[in-house]
Amino acid sequence: MPEWLKTAIFYEIYPQSFKDSNGDGIGDFNGIIEKLDYIKDLGCNAIWMNPCYDSPFKDAGYDVRDYKKVAERYGTIEDLKRLFAEVHRRGMHILLDLVPGHTSEEHEWFAQSGKNEVNEYSNRYIWTDSWFQRAEGFPYIAGERERDGAYIINYFKCQPALNYGFLNPKEQWQKPIEHPDCLATRAAMVDVMCYWLKMGCDGFRVDMADSLVKGDDEVKSGTCRVWSDIIQQVQAKYPNAALVSEWNNPASAIGMAGFQMDFFLDWFGNGYNLLMRDYDKTGRDDSFFKKESKRSITNFLEEYLPKYEAIRNKGLYCLITGNHDMIRAAHNLDERELKLAYAFLFTMPGAPFIYYGDEIGMRYQNLPCKEGGYTRTGSRTPMQWDGSLNYGFSEAEQSSLYLPVDMEEGAPTVEAQQKNADSLYHTVRELLRVRKEQTAFSAHDNLNILFAQKGRRGFAYQRGNLIFMCNPSKSVEKLPVDLTEYEQIFAVGGGTKENGGYTLDAQSFVICRK
Repeated sequence: MPEWLKTAIFYEIYPQSFKDSNGDGIGDFNGIIEKLDYIKDLGCNAIWMNPCYDSPFKDAGYDVRDYKKVAERYGTIEDLKRLFAEVHRRGMHILLDLVPGHTSEEHEWFAQSGKNEVNEYSNRYIWTDSWFQRAEGFPYIAGERERDGAYIINYFKCQPALNYGFLNPKEQWQKPIEHPDCLATRAAMVDVMCYWLKMGCDGFRVDMADSLVKGDDEVKSGTCRVWSDIIQQVQAKYPNAALVSEWNNPASAIGMAGFQMDFFLDWFGNGYNLLMRDYDKTGRDDSFFKKESKRSITNFLEEYLPKYEAIRNKGLYCLITGNHDMIRAAHNLDERELKLAYAFLFTMPGAPFIYYGDEIGMRYQNLPCKEGGYTRTGSRTPMQWDGSLNYGFSEAEQSSLYLPVDMEEGAPTVEAQQKNADSLYHTVRELLRVRKEQTAFSAHDNLNILFAQKGRRGFAYQRGNLIFMCNPSKSVEKLPVDLTEYEQIFAVGGGTKENGGYTLDAQSFVICRK
């Protein structure tokens, strides 16, 4: 694992919505450069930037038309090189978003693959042997290309699946993982990764990382074999390249495939979902950090701990405030609830990831679909910097903005929250300062649950010489945690030491150091 990952704190940037430097209504590379000092001052030392490659943007850039060309909306390749250089000049790192499972249907590889005559790209994608032969068990398209065959898609209709092979081929058109044409797909992806690493990026967040091999088994052993080979090839040339998978199965992603990091993703009804986004059909939220909830942290721990233990000492299982695919946490959590949720997320093992704007509690907006965003669109709105035109995001007319800004009363801005010492922004900044200063955080194998009980809202855990206690409820909680030799170094709310225990005030989070 690269040494810098041990103390990494990531900030996710959705480039088209972060900062517009040229007044066209769309964020760009130069806008990101303008705000690097803000990101660093907040306490982050690494960036994950969503896709910036050439694309028709039917899925917001996750439909890549050319892996080695940047989208004109963001600037030039020279602008991106300068972004890399400016990030590194500040002692920071940056990950690009890699989309290895599919391309755009407008990619030149697919144009060649769809031709009737056989060529080097014929099997770069997955085709059946004739137009009327269905790809049973897989989503597929037929009748749109010159080629006599149907092709598999990986997600949206515009995203044909790249061919990494089948774990156990059952049809003539299904190629085994080690088929020369499947190996050629691997080689092409290695080439793309090395191209950008040579250019200056520090690694990749990998989209749909578990989707490569088709007909895979439950633990994705075929996909793990492919990734293990790809990662070994890349790291032979770039040993400090960092890779985080969109997988939510660290035993496979880290333990078998070779990634250094994996995400705990927001899937309906899972442990992460129950922390901050447990909506029922009416929109009511019963997630753990709601003060009215009756949930215990055990709902989270029952899923999290086995996955964490599976890769203890091997890699980082990372928690996120949100991302471009999720409803923003501020949708149903108030400022105090967000402070407690972030205090928990930022003090657990793994590298924390902050989605742009979450540090000020940017709100989710109900918006029509844009570039394949659907319900996700409302979490991708322009960053709210200050009280000027378009909250400082862009000087363009509102009608020209990539997405509308939040026009409702009370929309948070960086400027306003920086002036308010009790704001969410300052809580986030202080938490990240504590995380950077305390050496216990650089070890990721030191989590010890001190108190977590069904039916109880309060809980406590330990990492090295630090103890963390949280009470998200409206009532005080008495925790059986002896803090005789400990001093308080951070608090939202507070509590009282008493008789070998600790009484934690309502809606409080406390960090104590020995």
